[in-house]
Amino acid sequence: MRILVTGGAGFIGSTLVDRLLADGHEVAAVDDLSSGDRANLVDAARSPRFGLHEMDIRDPALIGLAASFRPEVICHLAAQISVRKSVADPVHDARLNVEGTASVLTAAHRGGTRKVVFASSVAVYGKPEVIPVPGDAATDPRSPYAASKLSAEVYLATFKALYGIDYTTLVLSNVYGPRQSPDGEAGVVAIFTNALLNGTPTVVYGEGAQTRDYVFVDDVVDGFVRACGDAGNGRRFNLGTGVETTDRALHTLVAAAAGAPDKPGGAEPRLGDLPAMAVDPAPAFEGLGWRPQTDLATGLKATVDWARTRLAAL
Repeated sequence: MRILVTGGAGFIGSTLVDRLLADGHEVAAVDDLSSGDRANLVDAARSPRFGLHEMDIRDPALIGLAASFRPEVICHLAAQISVRKSVADPVHDARLNVEGTASVLTAAHRGGTRKVVFASSVAVYGKPEVIPVPGDAATDPRSPYAASKLSAEVYLATFKALYGIDYTTLVLSNVYGPRQSPDGEAGVVAIFTNALLNGTPTVVYGEGAQTRDYVFVDDVVDGFVRACGDAGNGRRFNLGTGVETTDRALHTLVAAAAGAPDKPGGAEPRLGDLPAMAVDPAPAFEGLGWRPQTDLATGLKATVDWARTRLAAL
């Protein structure tokens, strides 16, 4: 297949690009490199079946690219992902996540695309009443970021109704793994890993009892690959493990993988942080034939090993 990946130079996007190329597909990646890294695509760039197109997804040139490349599937991962930035500048967030998605879907229509696979977020669920959060849980966005992700989901259904473009929405829990940046708020595994390998202080907020559902990047990529087919059309699936891990327990596991002291500093809880989150991935077992394969200890070791090799090369 010909597959276009938006956000293709990012942490998840580049890992997806590598998997798609390994599976024999022809891949075009679109990324403005504002947060993605060209270095993530060094291996991909060696393939004659790959091309990187440096552009904003709102650029009208995206329509021309889709019209010439004619992707059968678009995997849409490009986004503004910071909740705090969305609160500080909701207009910017909407321009990237809502206008950007409308642009991608317009390109899909013009390019004759069969299906769009969309990366959504657990933020659309708001403060969950039940954990793990079921896939059919009510949505309750509590930030501009969550609202923009949910708006993008509505646009998918609208373009399906208008033009027959199929879609699958994948709600991602806390994804971690090699290539994740330690800069920003979303990558606590990368933040802990980078600090512990460099011998710099780490911080756990509150009592460290806040929980999250950590899913390894390769497993998430497998979900995207499965959704590129006919499975899951018109549906939303949670991609996570259903297992809660506290911040304090996560620090202990990362420290063990890094061979570093497990002595984080403390700080006051951050306003607006959810006390707990995990998602129920069971519908994806049947709907996509997908299951998470990587336990947390194994995934953290792979992540730390990658980060250690990267630091040694600097």
